Amino acid sequence: MRIRIFASAALFLTVTMVSAPWLQSESDLEVPHFNAAPPVDAKKLPAILTKDQLWGGNAQFAYQTHAYELAAKIPKVIYQQPCYCYCDRGMGHTSLHSCFSGTHGAECGTCLKELYYTYMMFKQGKTARQIRAGIIKGDWKAIDLSTASSIN
Repeated sequence: MRIRIFASAALFLTVTMVSAPWLQSESDLEVPHFNAAPPVDAKKLPAILTKDQLWGGNAQFAYQTHAYELAAKIPKVIYQQPCYCYCDRGMGHTSLHSCFSGTHGAECGTCLKELYYTYMMFKQGKTARQIRAGIIKGDWKAIDLSTASSIN
């Protein structure tokens, strides 16, 4: 009898351990790369492009160039944020900061919305970790790019 109980318990434990990854939500498994802490002082982040370095389709709308101005004000915060356009996979980006150290940020609505969301939350006193939780939850999707250039 004890052997049966022990065998049943072992089987239950094995099944639970093997199937546990299936209990995670898709969003838990799909969080793009980010940095959990700000860069150490010795580490120099790549510079955020200036609005003068954007041209053509990268500077077609005011919200594109304004995003870069705001990104330059909070580089350590955007360094700690994921980017849900998944540029970490195809382009090797390591965080939202990577998007604005090149022209990709100006070309991607996801990056732009996340940047404006991050900046607004930072101005409200949220920590990088709190901002990241909002990004993961999808709060950045509510940003309206047509009015974003007025955000300061």
